[in-house]
Amino acid sequence: MNSDVIITCAITGDDTKVTKSPHCPITPEQIAASAVEAARAGAAIVHIHVRDPETGAFSMATRHYREVVKRVRESKVDVLVNLTCGMGGYICIGQRGLEDTPAPGSDFVTQRERMRHVIELCEEGLYRPDIATLDSGILRELGVKVELEVFDTGNLWFVKQMIKEGLIPAPAMIQLCTGIPYGVPADVGHLLAMVNYLPPECVWTSFAVSRMQMPWVAQSILLGGNVRVGLEDNLYLSRGVYASNAQLVEKARTIIEAMGARVLTAAQTRERLKIS
Repeated sequence: MNSDVIITCAITGDDTKVTKSPHCPITPEQIAASAVEAARAGAAIVHIHVRDPETGAFSMATRHYREVVKRVRESKVDVLVNLTCGMGGYICIGQRGLEDTPAPGSDFVTQRERMRHVIELCEEGLYRPDIATLDSGILRELGVKVELEVFDTGNLWFVKQMIKEGLIPAPAMIQLCTGIPYGVPADVGHLLAMVNYLPPECVWTSFAVSRMQMPWVAQSILLGGNVRVGLEDNLYLSRGVYASNAQLVEKARTIIEAMGARVLTAAQTRERLKIS
């Protein structure tokens, strides 16, 4: 069991279904405010996607990320900012194979393009994130902690190989993502198998989507991990009751403390992850 728990809150995600919640933040101002509320409720890390303020659709525009990070920093609330680099990896196959592939719906771009917002913020120097997902090499050059998202056992095999090759500075930060079609199912057996295959000395978190989000808080802690909650993965506080990000963090914190564990602050999390 993990007695010192890091809470990550995934604020809004990129799925349009999230916008059906009245608490879903869409504009940079709303996303930053929700992140600050989650941090005040106990989240040490906030995981940020941004959306087009006019349509609510996902966006990778640097200007939106810049405004979110700026507002979070100016709030003076101590929290680690984790920016996604997850968009730009979809290829839709056409009806005629290579002839009409990529088909409509594809957003596949280069790895550097997926990270353009992080690179630009780091080059500007004012609103550098603490953590970002995806690319280990470039993030290391920029001085940003890499978070390695793992959706199946093959991903985890690849992560271990990168660590073996010295591409990931210790401690490796690993996120085990469960319940997302068609990756690892959200059940105890699959999570345990992945935990047993984790590299030594890593700092890991796991989450499950929808109604399994809160059970996964307890399950992750029991197996020695940290927790992630938030509207990106689950919209409800209870059946039919929409939640805010802060409410989900508060509920996770109640579970953690009821289990006899403590919630780490942002400062304690920086120390644990070796983020200066």
